Amino acid sequence: MTDAYLKPGERLDDLQLSGYMIIQDPERFCFGVDAVLLTDFVKVKTGERVLDLGTGTGVIPILLEAKTKGAHFTGLEIQEESADMARRSVLYNGISEKVDIVTGDIKEAAEIFKTASFDVITTNPPYMRGQHGLENLSDARTIARHEVLCTLEDILRESARILPESKGRFYMIHKPFRLVEILNMMCRYKIEPKRIQFVHPYVDKEPTMVLIEGMKGGKSRVTIEPPVVMY
Repeated sequence: MTDAYLKPGERLDDLQLSGYMIIQDPERFCFGVDAVLLTDFVKVKTGERVLDLGTGTGVIPILLEAKTKGAHFTGLEIQEESADMARRSVLYNGISEKVDIVTGDIKEAAEIFKTASFDVITTNPPYMRGQHGLENLSDARTIARHEVLCTLEDILRESARILPESKGRFYMIHKPFRLVEILNMMCRYKIEPKRIQFVHPYVDKEPTMVLIEGMKGGKSRVTIEPPVVMY
């Protein structure tokens, strides 16, 4: 049965949750701990609809389907090879009624989806700015790590267009060195920062990741959550 879902070079990895598995290709880009941390940070209420921007192989919507009582989960992914793997993972796990994978460009997300069609937007975007020194701009790993196909502003602009005017929530994991830029950009698009949580590799080391929750049209008040220490 497994062979029917896998293409050459792919493998099935155990998500260790609800018996779910995910199809990945180690020659492309496999999800990391940041995706898992984001799904632990995200709050999805009963009956809510969730959109994951730049979903890759679909790990975030699949994990959120298992962890929350949301009504429906959609992943948007520009790379057809990754989107195809995500669709096959959804089929393998038998959750096609609750999870959709759409092939499309984040820069056109507001045209692909209707305004206020989602209560929550999540994203684990490329962390690195620019393309300087990159040799293969079409490589899956490059696209996942560098702002080759979309920028931070693209993500926040489209999220602001899609989320409802009040109470729509935005969740992101990113790098602390870009935090000021992220917060300024969120405020520019009227997504008010509400919760921030830093992730440290060890208790005596600087944070390597930051989790951020924003609310469309929210009032100005932010909570700094206790840090996460990995080891």
